[in-house]
Amino acid sequence: MRILYGVQATGNGHITRARVLLPALQAAGIEVDVLLSGRPAEALFNMEAFGHYQVRRGFTFVTERGRVNWLKTLGQGGAGQFWKDCHSLDLDGYDLVLSDFEPVTAWAARYRRVPSVGIAHQYAFLHPVPGTGFKPWLKPSLQLFAPVDEAIGVHWHPFGEAVLPPLIGPSPYPLTEEADKILVYLPFESLEEVTYWLGAFPERQFRIYCDVPAPRQQGHLSFQPFSREGFQRDLCSCAGVISNAGFGLCSEALQAGKKLLVKPLRNQVEQRSNAAVLEQLGLARCMSRLAVEPIAAWLEQPSPAPLSWPDVATALAHWIREGRRQPVPELARTLWQQDSMRQLFPC
Repeated sequence: MRILYGVQATGNGHITRARVLLPALQAAGIEVDVLLSGRPAEALFNMEAFGHYQVRRGFTFVTERGRVNWLKTLGQGGAGQFWKDCHSLDLDGYDLVLSDFEPVTAWAARYRRVPSVGIAHQYAFLHPVPGTGFKPWLKPSLQLFAPVDEAIGVHWHPFGEAVLPPLIGPSPYPLTEEADKILVYLPFESLEEVTYWLGAFPERQFRIYCDVPAPRQQGHLSFQPFSREGFQRDLCSCAGVISNAGFGLCSEALQAGKKLLVKPLRNQVEQRSNAAVLEQLGLARCMSRLAVEPIAAWLEQPSPAPLSWPDVATALAHWIREGRRQPVPELARTLWQQDSMRQLFPC
């Protein structure tokens, strides 16, 4: 069996999920090629696990100072290149296109009439999910952006729907806790603002991953260039995580048992909903803007117990290899009814 796996490269959450699902697919005996879009090839890092992957332009959000700039997002253009990429993508020899909310492969599969499956957090919003409010355009826009024959969403709770738990691999390093060490990942915020607000807590050591060419120290603030390995080491040893409300990092922090403070990206429905769900489930604290008060209150909170997510990647790989015969609602029930999940989130 041969699959083309399309991965949305805006942010790192989709890539994090692909790092878990790709080896599971390969272990199941499936041949997989990878295509990424939404980020220039030169901006990708630590991508050795994906082999000889392809890159296309695709689409992405334009963000400024912690919010989506919809005017600039819609004004990017690129529609002509997008359709050219879709129509020229060679799908001969592929049995299935798998899309993690990646539009080029999804639309190419539709154009070429190749079977397609979508596995992404965004597809959870095809179901009623808390925090989205009344958004009649949401479901059609998701279906338009990356249309697939069968869409499977992942989330932190099933909400009575056919939604799977997160695809998160085991922690790569021992879980420890350095009491004063806080991991910070706020790539959509102004670095000047982050520096200003965290400057109010000199008794803590902040490890800030951001777009810098080399590590630099500024008092109790340590600025680190993007690095998957370095980030994972700090995640496993920190006392807490401050981040935007992206699904991938939040899932990893919850699995590692790290307290979590999120600032959702403004004008972005997914992150606003994620923040609402995290608070509703008691899994994180949220703040609408960077400020001393919410950070100070959160720093005094204890660390939670680690969450043990089930092995969703292996279950999905076997489901795909066996021809996707098991109904998705049945697959979802099986995963959520594992002991670690049933005790936390009764379905």
